[in-house]
Amino acid sequence: MKNLNQVVDALKQGNVIAYPTEGVFGVGCDPDNEQALLNLLDVKKRPKEKGLILIAASIEQLLPYIDLEQLTEEQVNTIKASWPGPVTWIVPVKTSTLPLVTGQFDSIAVRVTAHPQVKAICNAFGKPITSTSANLSGLEPCRSVAEVEAQLGDTGVVIFQGEVGNRTQPTEIRDAKTGNTLRQG
Repeated sequence: MKNLNQVVDALKQGNVIAYPTEGVFGVGCDPDNEQALLNLLDVKKRPKEKGLILIAASIEQLLPYIDLEQLTEEQVNTIKASWPGPVTWIVPVKTSTLPLVTGQFDSIAVRVTAHPQVKAICNAFGKPITSTSANLSGLEPCRSVAEVEAQLGDTGVVIFQGEVGNRTQPTEIRDAKTGNTLRQG
């Protein structure tokens, strides 16, 4: 288990980290490091096509990855009003975003977190990190450091000591263009 500086150093070195979020532990990496993304997908046994979420401390951190020009002012305001919080938005993606982040999609899933430890990681790292639940595909998401160690302990994942929030439901996922809810939160 590592502290904030060690986790940020791990991200800069291209490692995969595990960290607490609002409801479960997440695993993530630098969204601009292709090898780190491949390592993350390997750790999770996750298909490349599925794509990943970017989690950030602020909307400003997401601007290099998302194309707000394709959204109306009302759509952007709706997104901003839901953050920080447990709502993930599917938004247009900038072409410079690595395909391993978006998977088979021409959009990207993004969220501004309210969890203080994730915010601290993103702020110290200076940008968003990828986010997917800390578990092997098909198993229950981990809610404690002990569960992360049990499922992912031999994968080289760097674990950030912390506590998950009180959410029992996954984050809501909404489409920014249509307003449709794709997954209830």
